[in-house]
Amino acid sequence: MIVPKRKLLLKGALLLLCMILLYTGYELYIRASSADAVWPEYAGTDLRYDGNLVVDCSDLSHGYFLAWTASPTSSRLKLRVTRGEMQFTYDLDNTGEYEVFPLQLGSGDYEISLYQNVGGSKYASGGKIWISASLSDENAAFLVPNQYVDYTKESPSVAKADELGEGASEEEIYQSVCDFMAGEFLYDFVRATTISPGALPEVDECYNNKMGICQDLAAVMVSMLRTQGIPAKLMIGYIGTYYHAWTVSVVNGEERFFDPTAAINAVTGGEYTVERYY
Repeated sequence: MIVPKRKLLLKGALLLLCMILLYTGYELYIRASSADAVWPEYAGTDLRYDGNLVVDCSDLSHGYFLAWTASPTSSRLKLRVTRGEMQFTYDLDNTGEYEVFPLQLGSGDYEISLYQNVGGSKYASGGKIWISASLSDENAAFLVPNQYVDYTKESPSVAKADELGEGASEEEIYQSVCDFMAGEFLYDFVRATTISPGALPEVDECYNNKMGICQDLAAVMVSMLRTQGIPAKLMIGYIGTYYHAWTVSVVNGEERFFDPTAAINAVTGGEYTVERYY
């Protein structure tokens, strides 16, 4: 049995050890991994309906919602997400499969609207739902996959991120991912000239081929960081007059800019202008 005097000595020794570790700059941390990440899935505990629009609001606190059409159709569908003066428009799967969409504007009220193509460039309203989101963290949307940054637990980029993140600090993981993107990938000039307008980033294909265009490269990097608990945004806009994509991450509370395409010398300098982000 430990007597009070021995307890005091033990506490004193532990306190001294902590002071020594802090003094010498030793970093104590518990790293996240893909096993700790949030993986969106259909829950069905809070479903909203209007017209042909169905929205699963079961996990809004983690910065995302699911949406799909109640009536599969051969017509093209658009999903518009609005908060205040900001607006994001997506293509929606017309087979009735749910897709994941981010609440990248943080906590607040959103309007979600469905539109169905009725010929040419004309669209008719297919449903409208209002939601009020209270996020667990204002960066929550940048820690989960979505339609633009589409990865799964089985994605090879996730396995590589776990490898790079093992036993590493947040700063070390970020630098390792930056070095990995700069050292292992090439720019796909063929895809750049043949890609269809509105095509989404290809995370798994880009990783497996170690080649992609700007949005693919940025999405791969973002997928790797998010699974390690580092909030990361896929930024879309312009570099000079060229349409472009890059990343902005939050590392130890500070925003970090990194352009994977510039890192492999596939784009030259210019002013970056943000149009949207996911």
